[in-house]
Amino acid sequence: MPKTAMSKSLTSFIAASAVMVSATAALAADMETAQKPIFDEIRFGALVAADKTPTNDEKGSFVTGIVFFDPWNHDEAQGLEKLVRPRVHVGADIATAGEASQIYAGFSWTANITEFLFLEAGIGGSLNNGDLELDGTRGPKLGCHTLFHEYAAVGVNLDPKWRIVGQIEHSSHANLCGEPNNGLTRAGVLVGYKF
Repeated sequence: MPKTAMSKSLTSFIAASAVMVSATAALAADMETAQKPIFDEIRFGALVAADKTPTNDEKGSFVTGIVFFDPWNHDEAQGLEKLVRPRVHVGADIATAGEASQIYAGFSWTANITEFLFLEAGIGGSLNNGDLELDGTRGPKLGCHTLFHEYAAVGVNLDPKWRIVGQIEHSSHANLCGEPNNGLTRAGVLVGYKF
């Protein structure tokens, strides 16, 4: 390659590299000033079976955790706009006494009643490892491992970051898997931290 062609190639390479470095630096600076945390909120707590009928009684407690994401800025939305901008949640209930554990995900909506008090509802789907068929053993018979999952909650903001939440949740298949459909109904208290 002639010296002038090599020189032009090197100059073009350096110029293109400088443009890419400048663009990357500008993008990184913009992201640094506008970057939100990945998680909007995390919650951890304990649940117990809320349905104590003979067919649904579950023993022990359930360690629970939920992670919330806010990709559509639900917290900044006003009025009815909150309905089309839910938060996304992913969670799990882990059994401590051999009952059904589950993982779940879905959408959540929060309504601030006052600066300190809020209501929340969520809906989605879940996967569980519970008993499916009526076999004479105690505990809920779920019909299938894939269920609908919904919850309702009342919370108190302790400060801008910390909150206490009372929650009731239910998972069942709405008879889409046939019988049985005992479902999982649990309630408890969680501690939340908003980022």
